[in-house]
Amino acid sequence: MSAGRKIKSRVGGKLCTDGDRLHPVLLPLTMTQVDRLVRLAEEATAARGFPMRYDGSNALLPIGDDAVPVDDGMVAGLANLARTVGGLPRQRWREAVAAHFDQMAPGGRPPAIPEDLDNELYLRLVDASTINPDWADRVPEFVPGLRMAPATYAGRSVAMHFDLGSLGIPWSDISRIGLANLRRLQDTVEYVDAQGAEVAMLSGSMFTASRALVFDTVLRESLHVENPPFGCLVAMPARDLLLVHVMRDPAIVYAMLGMTRMASSSYSESPGPVSPHLYYTTDNEWYQLTDYSTGRADLKRVPRFSAAMHRIEAGWLSR
Repeated sequence: MSAGRKIKSRVGGKLCTDGDRLHPVLLPLTMTQVDRLVRLAEEATAARGFPMRYDGSNALLPIGDDAVPVDDGMVAGLANLARTVGGLPRQRWREAVAAHFDQMAPGGRPPAIPEDLDNELYLRLVDASTINPDWADRVPEFVPGLRMAPATYAGRSVAMHFDLGSLGIPWSDISRIGLANLRRLQDTVEYVDAQGAEVAMLSGSMFTASRALVFDTVLRESLHVENPPFGCLVAMPARDLLLVHVMRDPAIVYAMLGMTRMASSSYSESPGPVSPHLYYTTDNEWYQLTDYSTGRADLKRVPRFSAAMHRIEAGWLSR
């Protein structure tokens, strides 16, 4: 049955079809729009010599006798492309799809390994739910649901290397080099006022969210803060965005509300989604604060965060 089937129903008092419904994975597109995106994507890959077919969910898989095995990493996810075309007029979709697949390696082969790994290898945070479970098992976990994958620039995009053996070095070296290169990146910092609470918005590269892996460097070099006594609220909703609030006073409540809204929106709408959650970090430990299992952003019980809040409150009451 096609994604654009024409079954009529009423939503909000209006007559609609299944084709008008949002796709469950490839947001913000409707089922009908996903049909068109898939058709354009399949045409683009065939034209470039690596024919692929939609897997029925969120990716294209190779087909044909010369297809690269899925285990070698040749899967074309459509989530970022869906977000790209979702913000464009219909007549520009074909151009955007063509530009997207022009970034792939010739013949659809996995990306080449750079010769200078010491300067070109990074660690990247990736949402485990968006990749093949077998690949997720090959790389370490940062926090529940997020993995740390070796990555390199591939033209205008970033390639992740889940076949660790192809890099020719052990994980200890991959981690050391990847973190060192993350530390060398520089952030663009803007500040947002959330009802009296200052929230830093960091951007600047497709690895900005992954700079959470070197958070001490971010604090010291980008935010000019050393060892904040109460810890920080952090969100890494999309690949090029890191949100930080250094906890100092009771305005943290407003920071939480503002950051939760910003994180949820960026995770839902921006290319390269990483995590919708808000995190608390202190002493190099990370704790997830939000829980979306009920369909809304509920606050999880985190004893260390509660203790920090009580310390802040006690300090202000004693003034």
